[in-house]
Amino acid sequence: MLKIGITGGIGSGKSIVGRLFRVLGVPLYDSDSRAKAMMAHDPQLRQELTAAFGPETFDAAGCLDRAYLARVAFSDSAQLARLNALVHPHVGRDFAAWATARQAEGHTYVLKEAALLYESGADRQLDRIITVFAPQPLRQARVLRRDPHRTAQDVLTIIGKQLSEEEKLARANYVVRNDDEHLLIPQVLRLDEELKQLAGQAG
Repeated sequence: MLKIGITGGIGSGKSIVGRLFRVLGVPLYDSDSRAKAMMAHDPQLRQELTAAFGPETFDAAGCLDRAYLARVAFSDSAQLARLNALVHPHVGRDFAAWATARQAEGHTYVLKEAALLYESGADRQLDRIITVFAPQPLRQARVLRRDPHRTAQDVLTIIGKQLSEEEKLARANYVVRNDDEHLLIPQVLRLDEELKQLAGQAG
């Protein structure tokens, strides 16, 4: 079974592309939502986060204080690196177990969706990488429409913390263009066929 990564900068539309693959029956692991769930519920990770960022990381009811963690981590690159160094290994192990279960179900390939696929080192777990590409002005406009609480500067700050689009494109095995000029569904159908054939050859 092949493990395929899917990534792209904020606002590129990687989640939409992931949903199209799911419609085709391809299992998809959403790294960002799994990371949030593990930060909230995994006892070992909760302990590590408290040790690193203080008791304020969880409120009196024991719930993860996302606003506090965002203030502490996203304003300081060293603290953000520290947070990622704690969370990413847990997500990597969780994905490995999830993928083993999907293989037992007989799937030919699975997808791992992650914004920080290269930055986290998750690409080393994967056989091929799909990058979803859209020009930066279009990505910014999409995020501002989707997230009214964000400012244009917020979006630029997030983009600045992610690997450049040029680097993502250079390292990708496949590129899906979500730029309002290319239709998404034919691109996904073509890739699905290609990945099934590749998995058949690997088997």
